Amino acid sequence: MSSKVHSTGSRTKDHQPSGVEGLPFPEANAEAINFLSSLEYEELQLLFFSETLAMVSDTGEPQGELTIEVQRGKYQEKLGLLTSCIFVHAFTQGFLDKMLCGNSLLGHLSEKLELMEQHSHEFIKFLILPMERKTRLLKEDDQLAVTRSIKEGEEVKTAVTSFPWSSIKGFVSEAANLVLLRVMAWRRMVPSNARFLALDTEGKLCYSTYQDLGFQTIEVDQKQAEVFIVEQTVHSEEGIPMSCQYYLLSDGHLARRIQVGSPGCCVITKMPILREVDEIEPRPVFEKKPLVWEEDMELYTKFLERKEELRLGHASYLRQHPEAHALISDFLLFLLLRQPEDVVTFAAEFFGPFDPRRPSSPGLGSSNRPSPFRSLEPDEEAGSGAG
Repeated sequence: MSSKVHSTGSRTKDHQPSGVEGLPFPEANAEAINFLSSLEYEELQLLFFSETLAMVSDTGEPQGELTIEVQRGKYQEKLGLLTSCIFVHAFTQGFLDKMLCGNSLLGHLSEKLELMEQHSHEFIKFLILPMERKTRLLKEDDQLAVTRSIKEGEEVKTAVTSFPWSSIKGFVSEAANLVLLRVMAWRRMVPSNARFLALDTEGKLCYSTYQDLGFQTIEVDQKQAEVFIVEQTVHSEEGIPMSCQYYLLSDGHLARRIQVGSPGCCVITKMPILREVDEIEPRPVFEKKPLVWEEDMELYTKFLERKEELRLGHASYLRQHPEAHALISDFLLFLLLRQPEDVVTFAAEFFGPFDPRRPSSPGLGSSNRPSPFRSLEPDEEAGSGAG
């Protein structure tokens, strides 16, 4: 890991680089990595929707709103190529102790929730010293580059930290967390003993865990709804752990979000239309029935019409070629008179002389009677005769 710190403005404060050089990075365990690897394309298609929650104080007073959107998207890579991705956009704006504050998040993820790029922006309009914090996460070749910028009044601090990509397997960004919670809601389960990776508020790599708090029935828009409660905890190595509880409806909609230790929360105000998995019905099987075409009036009419058409065509041909009728009559008469055992050979000898390609008979008799059948390879015989 490498770090760079820049500071501009009227005042300068000491800044500790993210992480401690030389210490090993925390690692996600196999349960976390396997859970991310188990995500399927068909499963993710159920997670694309938008939702809005109201931010309320502990006394129930409205203080703002939270909007979360997960959609299909396109991400432009470094070389200009467009690839499919999961696009996450979250936005909050409200008041904290009568001071305007907000947070925006834009993230691009792969189908396995690997980070491509993420931008977050937080601000609190303090009367004396407004605070603004921007964080950018970007995958660059085999590195995850984290750029953090903090502005307090007129002073701006910027720190750039890089993590080897091989060291962040199982990393769950803020954008990926919102999608991962919807997956857990659909599956109705949390991976047991899974230990993921995340960034704490100081931009340092740490552990992140999820705990199943069970099911609970709450009232939403004067309707009873069962929710699945998941608690996420980010275990900062230097600060205190930060936990957030998510009350999830069966299709992943967020019914309530509670930041542990915070006086307010986010709640849903209108019951959404819950999405369900489309059940693929089996293809209908039709019994094969025998076709009795004589009983089908349409088919029988077509048969009679075709039969009459062929009869008229044959009769017309024989009228135009009377020699055909005479030739067939002669053959049948000759056949009945001779009554040969081999009818096929007799027919070949009878019609053979009419073939213009048949070689002429020799003038003198021969004991080798030529075959009345035409050779299947006349070209080879002609070639051998010429030789």
